[in-house]
Amino acid sequence: MKRFVLSVIVMLSMTFAFAENENTNAVNNVQAYDMKVNMNKLGLALGLSWDQLEFVSDVQTAFRADMLNAAMADESERQNMVDKAVRKNLAHMRAILTTAQYHKYLQLLNVTFNNRGLK
Repeated sequence: MKRFVLSVIVMLSMTFAFAENENTNAVNNVQAYDMKVNMNKLGLALGLSWDQLEFVSDVQTAFRADMLNAAMADESERQNMVDKAVRKNLAHMRAILTTAQYHKYLQLLNVTFNNRGLK
């Protein structure tokens, strides 16, 4: 009887440890895809005017939503959703920013993706 109880305790503890690790991976995955940006710092880095800042803020909000949707998607669909979100974001940014600002934004976005381990 003691062996049975010990076996059950060991199995339950292993199950809880596995489930906890799985939840942690899911949270880390979502955090990597969360593209929340400090708009004041982005505005300073790119030298945005007030009008540009307002438009860029709207575009970034939509981009963040698209990326969070991609984080929640199945593994097979995720990369395609990220690609579509990035293409859409870059198209909108291209229309708003000057050439120099756009190139700086591309660099910042590329560094962000590399730092978060996204492709």
